[in-house]
Amino acid sequence: MKERFTPPPIGLICELLRYHDGVAINNPKPKLGWMIDDPSPNTFQIASRIMVATSAELLLSDQPDMLDTKEKNVDDEWTSDSRSLHVEYNGHPLAPNSTYYWKVRIWNNRGERSYWSTIAVFHTGDFDPRGGQIVENVISEPVSPLKMIHKSKERLFVDFGSVGFGTLVLKLDLDEDKTIEVLLGEISDGVASVCENPGGARRFKKLTFTLKSGERSHRLVIPSDETNTKTIARNGNQSAILMPEHIGEVTPFRYCELIGDLGNIGKHQISRLTAHYPFDDSAAAFHCSSRVLNDIWELCKYSIKATSFLGIYVDGDRERIPYEADAYINQLCHYYCDREFAMARKSHEYLLTHPNYPTEWIMFSIMMAWKDYEYTGDLTFLLKHFDDLKAKALIPLERDDGLISTSSECQSPEILQSIHLNCHHKIDDIIDWPECERDSYDIRSVNTVTNAFHAHVLELLAKIADAIGERADAEELYEKFKKTKRAMNKLLMDSSRGVFVDGEGSTHISLHANMFPLAFGLVDDDKIPIVADFVESKGMACSVYGAQFLLEALYNTGNSKAALALMTSTGERGWARWIYDLDSTISLEAWDNSVKPNQDWNHAWGASPGNIIPRFLMGIRPLSAGFEKILIKPQPGSLEYAGITVPTIRGDISAVFRNSPGVNFYLEFALPANTSARIALPCAVRDSTKISLDGNAVTGLFENDCVIIDNIGPGRHRVNCAI
Repeated sequence: MKERFTPPPIGLICELLRYHDGVAINNPKPKLGWMIDDPSPNTFQIASRIMVATSAELLLSDQPDMLDTKEKNVDDEWTSDSRSLHVEYNGHPLAPNSTYYWKVRIWNNRGERSYWSTIAVFHTGDFDPRGGQIVENVISEPVSPLKMIHKSKERLFVDFGSVGFGTLVLKLDLDEDKTIEVLLGEISDGVASVCENPGGARRFKKLTFTLKSGERSHRLVIPSDETNTKTIARNGNQSAILMPEHIGEVTPFRYCELIGDLGNIGKHQISRLTAHYPFDDSAAAFHCSSRVLNDIWELCKYSIKATSFLGIYVDGDRERIPYEADAYINQLCHYYCDREFAMARKSHEYLLTHPNYPTEWIMFSIMMAWKDYEYTGDLTFLLKHFDDLKAKALIPLERDDGLISTSSECQSPEILQSIHLNCHHKIDDIIDWPECERDSYDIRSVNTVTNAFHAHVLELLAKIADAIGERADAEELYEKFKKTKRAMNKLLMDSSRGVFVDGEGSTHISLHANMFPLAFGLVDDDKIPIVADFVESKGMACSVYGAQFLLEALYNTGNSKAALALMTSTGERGWARWIYDLDSTISLEAWDNSVKPNQDWNHAWGASPGNIIPRFLMGIRPLSAGFEKILIKPQPGSLEYAGITVPTIRGDISAVFRNSPGVNFYLEFALPANTSARIALPCAVRDSTKISLDGNAVTGLFENDCVIIDNIGPGRHRVNCAI
């Protein structure tokens, strides 16, 4: 019988990197991974064979000179290994500052082997143990005009359709040298002109462009802006991140005006050379029965791509500084918009030693580290930085009852040094930003928001310690978490009203004091309905940053209709207004200029629906690290249907639902090989719900108004719940 081959592995990664140009790997034993491109039901890898060589030619002839994992002195050519991720290189020692080539094939649980993968490449660095990956692979991509209007013989208006960080390129054949003026801006004044006074940190530049005679390509040089290229430390340890030298300076713009006689220039002669981290536009997709939500998804997805122009997560163009809160939201969105993990890790490695002063921002480091592990399954970061992460929980600021205070007398140079914060800068609670978005929060020495973060990161640290085998630390941290949670619910809760006050000694009750504990699962069970009702009643009384946690709080407590209503609102405090009223193509720093007059219009922390939609509305999250087990728990609210493709480290997850509330809920989904899933669907009426899986009647587990079907294997499946 002729042997049947299965498709080759795809999506080869080394040290979590898909894109290797301009990247130097500092690990002498890098970890390799791949995706199994086999849609057959219940497909699992049981064995693999990896070859690594110093040239592609050696691999093409199956003569690797660095590594061949075929077991010696056995007839089979495989190595029994079910892992498709984080397989450590164990061949001949790699040389520093060198290039290597590798390929892989696998065998599945039906005894079939795959074809060889395409050949992948990785580059080593100098193996400095103090450094992480050296990532300089920001690229420049030409974008053609969407629209051009010749306003006169000597004035041309150009619309590129979206804002991008870049410069202008003209391809011309001139009889003589010419000098023209160029106007670049993010905003149009509505009459086919670039707005020259956009206000705040919205960008406008008026530049002189000298063009040489002959047939050639002309690239406009963007001058540096002192406000976002400062290299002196500020905000604690922070300074601006500079553009990679191979890209050069850029500015964000959508619109352009050329002033000068260039003749009858066409679209093919003008482009915006746009800088961004490599991004697969087709990796993720979402579509549903709400046009508004579709447009919001596209806005947020594009925001993640467009704001990656520095190769590290920054606040936007105004400062070009990394901030932990911004980076956390950016990280989550990036995971769901592309199969990309290295940029988040690089950003976090930087922030560990270049922290910002807000108390909550410091603790975000632990949240970022846990998400890195959840979404990649790789322990490297946690093992390397566990001591730094423990310091970020700010345990020395605890009182005997477990609550923390950042009043000046509680801080010491030793605490600041342990978190790498400049000792001339004190830690300070921020609650929300800008200040006017705090819902009149009554800031105290002991604040509920700050302690919600503290309790949350103690729980995450306990999980981290357990994951890396530090059992004693895990037990101690978990006890600290329980102590802080008890103190919060006893000392910061208004027991008569059943909701949290803003802080110790306060009687004021804000959205923030309640949405953060609710989002982090810190509310005592008997108080959850009361706190959830209060949070829902407040609406969007927070910033675009706070919206991330408001929406999480609502979805975590089953208030999906309220969450959907906030996401799709066309009012003043919503994403739709940015699209339809402000004509923005990237998320903003604040809901409106009136809230933050100096805001920029290219701020990824405003893109939270980019992760909320896939994580909660569609409900696709990792149940075990690296998506080995997957949760699919749609919370449709009033949506009639929705479909999504989520890129993960193991491969794409797709899901489509049709929703008839109180009547029927239908879900079709596909899981990649080497995974399993738990499905939790709405419309669970215990006595009358009929459930079928792939056309066969099944019995589900009813839990919290959901019906649960567990341990579903890879491949395509259909679930129907009829009442």
